[in-house]
Amino acid sequence: MSAAATQAPVRGVTNTRRVPRFSLAVPADVTVLRSGIPYSIPGRAVTLGELGLGLVLAGELHPGDSVGIEFRLPDAGGPFRLKAIVRYQALLHCGLEFVSLTSEQRTLIEHWTRKRSAADLTASSSMASTQSSALPPAAESRRSPEGENRFRATLRHAIWIALAGMLLLSALGWWHWHQAWSELESQLPTANPPSQQPPALVPADVMERLLTHKVEPIYPEAARQANIQGLVVLDVLIAPDGTVIDVRPISGPEELTPAAMDAVKWWRFQPYLASGQPAPVKTTLAVDFRGN
Repeated sequence: MSAAATQAPVRGVTNTRRVPRFSLAVPADVTVLRSGIPYSIPGRAVTLGELGLGLVLAGELHPGDSVGIEFRLPDAGGPFRLKAIVRYQALLHCGLEFVSLTSEQRTLIEHWTRKRSAADLTASSSMASTQSSALPPAAESRRSPEGENRFRATLRHAIWIALAGMLLLSALGWWHWHQAWSELESQLPTANPPSQQPPALVPADVMERLLTHKVEPIYPEAARQANIQGLVVLDVLIAPDGTVIDVRPISGPEELTPAAMDAVKWWRFQPYLASGQPAPVKTTLAVDFRGN
């Protein structure tokens, strides 16, 4: 059995306003753990920057959720599989901040964003050049040198105005998205560092009364045939939300210890309250193996 999922710590909110983002229209798939069970939410990427990704999802996430994200970056080979933290969620729009990028992934994303930035500048320059070359030759031949100079100056001025207008229209096209992003980021509370609260030492009988979900161990067939029985005692660390996050053996038959640990990892408890607040707990639990 696999270990129960642990809740990822929430990092401080990154000021992504200083990092350029570029439009990206590709399918994306987000995976999030709910009570230790992975759920896949389909969606579509709409913006990409060096630090994160903007999405439209067919489901809801929550700020601070730790998720897995998979998408394919154009001209970058195979699909990207990354870990990220949800920084905002509203009206099916979601903003993710990348975490634990490999050096290769970071290089590919930086290369893609820089290439997009250069392509945007090239497209703007090409459009200005096309407009400046659109003057009919016959009209040019009829102008005097002085009039030609005035005409060229006027044309350059008109081109710059047109270019500024196109840039303004492009900016207005993204205004709503960026405005919503800024408002949501400003409303997010500044995350505090992960709590360093030491676990409370709680007797086993107290935690057994808080047990809400128990998974019985699978008796190893080889141990059963060898008539190996006994009590496996485990040192267990329980998170504030009642999930088991660490299990270590203390005593018991070695043949039975792995089965006991696999079972206890899936146990669930009511949160243990210390001073009225959920607290991590360290306790000992015993799993009894008896042959039939």
